[in-house]
Amino acid sequence: MAKIAFIGLGNMGGPMAANLVKGQHQVMAFDLSAAALDAAVAKGAKKVASAAEAVKGAEIVVTMLPAGKHVREVYEKDVLPNVAKGTLLIDCSTIDVDSARHVGQVAQQAGLEMVDAPVSGGVGGATAGTLTFMVGGGDAAFAKARPILEKMGKNIVHTGAVGAGQAAKICNNMILGVTMLAVSEGFLLGKRLGLDAQKLFDVVSTSSGSCWAVNNYLPVPGPVPTSPANRDYQAGFTADNMLKDLKLAQQAAQASGASTPMGAEAAQLFNLFVNSGNGAKDFSGIIRMLDGK
Repeated sequence: MAKIAFIGLGNMGGPMAANLVKGQHQVMAFDLSAAALDAAVAKGAKKVASAAEAVKGAEIVVTMLPAGKHVREVYEKDVLPNVAKGTLLIDCSTIDVDSARHVGQVAQQAGLEMVDAPVSGGVGGATAGTLTFMVGGGDAAFAKARPILEKMGKNIVHTGAVGAGQAAKICNNMILGVTMLAVSEGFLLGKRLGLDAQKLFDVVSTSSGSCWAVNNYLPVPGPVPTSPANRDYQAGFTADNMLKDLKLAQQAAQASGASTPMGAEAAQLFNLFVNSGNGAKDFSGIIRMLDGK
C-alpha cells in the first residue's frame, strides 16, 4: 500500500482517486471544490487542507488539473518545495506539450522522477478503471508509475520522454474530433436520403466507414445503447474538453509546422458549438448543430 497525494478531484480525478482507494492505497486528497473533496472522502480518501499538505510524506503524487498554467503553479509552488526525495510525480492532466516538458525538467532538476500521463476514456472509463494512459517519461519512472496507473486504467502505453504523453493525447483527440464530425455528417446525410439509422449503422459498423465514433459513441439515438445520444447528450466527454484538446492540437501544429486543415476546421466548428451554450454537453451533441437544431 502506497501513500498517494491526489490533487484535482473533478469529473475525472474523483473516480480515479476512488479507484486508488479500492486498490488499497492511502489517498490524501485535495481540491479547491469542497463538494469534490467531500465526494472523494465519501469514497475513502483522506481530506487535507492544501496541496502542499497533501504531498508531505507522500510516496507518489498524482495531479489532474485543468490547464498547463495550473500544473505549473501547483508543482512549482506546492509540490516540489514540499515532497520528499524519491517521490514519484504523475501528472494526468491534459495540457500543452511545452508545459509538460517544463514541469518535467524542473522536477528533474530537483532530483525527482516524473511522468506525464494524460488519459483517454472519459468519465465512464475513469469510473470503471478502464482508462488508457499515454505516458511520457524515462524507463525507470514509467516502471514505477505503471502499477499505480493500472489501478485506474486498462491500457498503459509508454509513448516516449516527458511530454510525449501529451503529444499522443492531442493527436488522438484531434482524430476523434474530426471523425465525430464525419460520422455526424454521414448519418445526417443518410437521414435526408431516407435511410433508417439502424440500417445505416449495420452497414457502416461492418464496412470501411467503421471507427470508434461509430461503434462506441454513435451520435444518433438507437443503435448504440451506451451512446450519450440516448441520454440527451449528457456528457461523458464535454464539448468544452474537446475544444480544449483541439486548440492544444492546433497550438502544437503551429509550433511544429504540421499541416492539420481538418483539425483546424474541427476546432472552428466546436468553438461555434461551445459558444452557442453547449460546452457542458457531450461533444457528440455537435450533430444537433450540424442538423440545424
